[in-house]
Amino acid sequence: MLLTPDLLFSIANSLALLGWVLLVLAPRWRVTKALVLSGAWSLGLGLAYAGLITAHYLGPHGSAGGFGSLAQVAALFQDPWALLAGWVHYLCFDLFTGAWEVRDAQRRGVPHWALVPALALTFLFGPVGLLVYFGVRRLFGQKTFPQPASNQTYENPLAR
Repeated sequence: MLLTPDLLFSIANSLALLGWVLLVLAPRWRVTKALVLSGAWSLGLGLAYAGLITAHYLGPHGSAGGFGSLAQVAALFQDPWALLAGWVHYLCFDLFTGAWEVRDAQRRGVPHWALVPALALTFLFGPVGLLVYFGVRRLFGQKTFPQPASNQTYENPLAR
């Protein structure tokens, strides 16, 4: 089987979609916790991204484009492998953000039904969903919530 950008795009999309389905439909299932909420799913997408971006920069189009101007970014994404890498970048970070939203909502007592629209928007529009989540958290989250175990240190700067 020849790995083409189109085939890898389909595989990456399917895997990311499965992660999102688990977050929405089975957020407390042990498989969801082990694969998606743990960050393992996003880590896998991150590894795929690292491989794709490395292959791009080592490939024949590695010197095309850049990040210094919009025209350079457009030139960079003329290569389908770089475009695929960029897409996997979005899939990885959006899923990571969705998993964080679920963990944070569970910790704060936000009802899952209230979280689902934010998850859908995070899936579709990334930062818009995150903004909506912060509104949902403000409306439905408990004012006090369990502190992390004493061997963990975590301070959410946005909770102040």
